[in-house]
Amino acid sequence: MAVKILLNGCKGRMGQAISSAAPENGCEIFGACDAGDSPEKFISGCDAAIDFSFREATPALAELCAKYGKPLVIGTTGHTPQQRDAILKLTDKIAIVWAGNYSVGVNLLNYLTSIAAKILNESYDVEIVEMHHRHKKDAPSGTAEKLKQIVCQARGVGEDSVCYGRHGQVGERPVGEIGVHALRGGSVVGDHTVMFAADGERLELTHKAADRKVFAQGALRAAKWAVSAKPGLYGMEDVLNFK
Repeated sequence: MAVKILLNGCKGRMGQAISSAAPENGCEIFGACDAGDSPEKFISGCDAAIDFSFREATPALAELCAKYGKPLVIGTTGHTPQQRDAILKLTDKIAIVWAGNYSVGVNLLNYLTSIAAKILNESYDVEIVEMHHRHKKDAPSGTAEKLKQIVCQARGVGEDSVCYGRHGQVGERPVGEIGVHALRGGSVVGDHTVMFAADGERLELTHKAADRKVFAQGALRAAKWAVSAKPGLYGMEDVLNFK
């Protein structure tokens, strides 16, 4: 039996991709909502909700899911700390899968980056570069933020080690600095590269998405997985059993 999905953000690029991919991935779009619509009329009859809307809309949807005991998959990015805290408070009531990127390939990139960052010491300078289409509103991407967090955690450093872009007379690159750069242009679906550059060699881990279908398939896979998950906060590493 198909898993019934409440899709919030149905008119966006990802919403359309999820709607298109749902039937071949064992799901049914039971309710489709966008800005100005009320998801409450669909919530009781769905099995799970997927949110690819706007950051302002996610907390209210999360509250609604918690009220009705429905798991939530969040693909929306750019939330403020206050919005994120409001959502996280609900993880003791429902399962929430929250990822910056739902591509299986990108999540493997996360895993490989974690391994590389633990093995390669600070003599390897880390630069994270992402590129997306000209319409993307936030920067850096949620995936780049996740990659940054992975490197910081592996090296035991904080946000003060991160440099977002460079301009002017910035001086020599400090040891241990982690560079993060966002490029925008054209119709690029999503490119991410993590570079580990040392004297004499450079390791580059790269993922390039050519079709939003890969993200849609991952989000639907996460929704199906979340239906039977206990309340808590999960990532795609849980869905894919990378741990």
